[in-house]
Amino acid sequence: MGFAIKGPSAMSVGPALKPWIEAIHAYVPGKSRSSDGRELVKLSANENPLGCSPLALEALGAIESPHLYPDPDATALREALGAMHGIEPANIVCGAGSGEMLQCMVQAVAGPGDEVLFSRYSFSLYPLLAHKVGAAPVMAEPVDYAADVDNLLAAVTPATRIVLLDNPNNPVGSYLVPADVKRLHRGLPRDVVLVVDQAYAEYVAPDEAAEVLRMATEHENVLVTRTFAKAYGLAGERVGWATGAPTLVGGITRLRGAFNVSLSGQRTALAGLRDQDFVTHAREHNARVRHRFAERIRQLGNYGLRALPSEANFVLVLFEGALSADTALETLAEGGYAVRHLPGQGLAHALRITIGSESDMDAVADLLRQSAEAA
Repeated sequence: MGFAIKGPSAMSVGPALKPWIEAIHAYVPGKSRSSDGRELVKLSANENPLGCSPLALEALGAIESPHLYPDPDATALREALGAMHGIEPANIVCGAGSGEMLQCMVQAVAGPGDEVLFSRYSFSLYPLLAHKVGAAPVMAEPVDYAADVDNLLAAVTPATRIVLLDNPNNPVGSYLVPADVKRLHRGLPRDVVLVVDQAYAEYVAPDEAAEVLRMATEHENVLVTRTFAKAYGLAGERVGWATGAPTLVGGITRLRGAFNVSLSGQRTALAGLRDQDFVTHAREHNARVRHRFAERIRQLGNYGLRALPSEANFVLVLFEGALSADTALETLAEGGYAVRHLPGQGLAHALRITIGSESDMDAVADLLRQSAEAA
């Protein structure tokens, strides 16, 4: 007697995703190739054009035991960070990029029925973090694209659980000075967590970045996150960290992945910390070339191009005249450059352009001028 294998019934139902997970649109990274497959100079991902510290490269090449698991608590790295910033290592947690720290913090305090608040035109990861836990992303209106303290506070409701502030902001590059960040914190209910995402902290004045970092040691509801991906030039190693009160750090520690920072990530980050001359050089190079590039764009104002003020390692260029961002994007790709177009964030009329070498930025400005004159 044989057995027939029945196909799926019309009434059968397979595994179903949670509705808030189905609503997620996956994060889209910056492109590095043209539509026809050509390799482009990548000015689309805010990577450090100077690479990383030679000490970090040396540490990467010296790894002899990749068969062993890394320290699950990144003890040496936390101790070095604590010594540098005057923070108790127990109040520091490390992760696979600052993105893991942000995700864990949102997951720890928010869920269905809650709200995650941030300014419109903030880091595109933020709405994804809210959706991942079933919370509602809420966007406060900016002022000339930049986060506004009054508008953020006005958007707080009884359902608000966490406020995410990328400072400097990505993709705009705007920046709230420490006094404004403190005013935002003072206006929040004590049970609302303020997360200051300092991914670009090393590009601003060190004393101002440190002043905001200290807020995490002074308040129970402030978390500050940082990364080694930008000024340290270690984007490929995926190392980030967060600091805050024991309750907040403890929540992240419970949720982060086991062995979440690789052996190479821990060692290269440690080496990078020892080479602050490299970080200073990266900051100074970025400020000089960014200013020069922004000035070149300002000279194209008659053609409707506008560079928004930036304290990060990129400039957001608005196209408000005959030349569209789409056309400029194609022109730059034909000229060998990949930049970031963000229509999904309501910025179809803008391009985010990472600060690269001086020669590359001059070439990009030349291409934009030629395209604007031809439009």
